[in-house]
Amino acid sequence: MMNKKGLYFLLFTFNFLLLVFSCSRLPNVQGKGETFLQGVWNQDSIANKEQMQSYTRHQFRFTCDSFYVDLVTHSKVNYYEEDCFNNGEWKEYAKGTYQVRNDTLMLVGDFTKANYKQKVSGCYRLGRYLTNFKVKSWNAEQLQLENLSDQTEVKLNLKEKITCVQKAL
Repeated sequence: MMNKKGLYFLLFTFNFLLLVFSCSRLPNVQGKGETFLQGVWNQDSIANKEQMQSYTRHQFRFTCDSFYVDLVTHSKVNYYEEDCFNNGEWKEYAKGTYQVRNDTLMLVGDFTKANYKQKVSGCYRLGRYLTNFKVKSWNAEQLQLENLSDQTEVKLNLKEKITCVQKAL
């Protein structure tokens, strides 16, 4: 018959080995993302923009599981200080990662400077860029999205195809 110390040691060893062999390290590389999104996508036109108080044109670059977006906003209404309003036209930038679940494209990132480095002060929006789009349709040349926060349509045309080359994190 085994004593208590031997039994505890055996149970501890078994649990330790179970824990070690049941865990697996995640690869230290970025994800592959969605093949159909890989590339540079431009919103070349906006329907009824003349009737709108403000509108934003998008340019996306999807590479692997990352996104970069340039936002060009035109506004008839001044939301900012005069120095920032820039006669009703300004640019914003954001980068981050994305996921597609069912028909929803989820973008999670941060507003950045034009070089996609961290932005901690300045005009326009700061902090997190959190946007969800419904993927209404797509083919090899066009991608049609609907912004789920304001129901605006974003029709994008593929300008350049990109092949994902995963990078180390």
